[in-house]
Amino acid sequence: MSIKRKTKVDPSFSMSSMTDIVFLLLIFFLVTSTLINPNALKLLLPKSTGQVSAKATVTVSIKHYPEKGTVSFHINGNSKPVRFDQIEGELKPLLENEDDPTFSIYADETVPVKEVVALMNIAKRNHYKVIMATTPE
Repeated sequence: MSIKRKTKVDPSFSMSSMTDIVFLLLIFFLVTSTLINPNALKLLLPKSTGQVSAKATVTVSIKHYPEKGTVSFHINGNSKPVRFDQIEGELKPLLENEDDPTFSIYADETVPVKEVVALMNIAKRNHYKVIMATTPE
C-alpha cells in the first residue's frame, strides 16, 4: 500500500525579501555611522595602549596653531571657539546634573602641556573626572 502525493514539493525559495532586509540594514548603518562623530575638529591625538571604558558626556577639544603660537578651545566639538576664562562657566551647567561628572580632553599632539594642565585644574577645582583622549597604538 503505497501513499503518493498528488502535489510535488518545490525545494526552492525566493531570496528577494532577504536582500531587501540586508539593503535596508546597510543604509541604516551608513546613515548612523556618519552621525557618530565625537571629534568634529581634525586633531592628531597622541597614541596610547591603555584605553578607558568610561564614557564622558562632555568633550573639550584643544586645537593648536603653531604658526600663530595660539590655541583654541572647543566644547562638544562646536566649531565656535571658547575663551579659556569661559570654559569653567560653560562646563558647570553641562555637568551639574551628572552622577559622576566626567569630561574628556581631546588635545592635538602639538598642544603645549600647560594648556592641558590648565583644563585639569578646572576639573580638580570642580571635582570632575577627566579622560585624556588618545588613539590606539
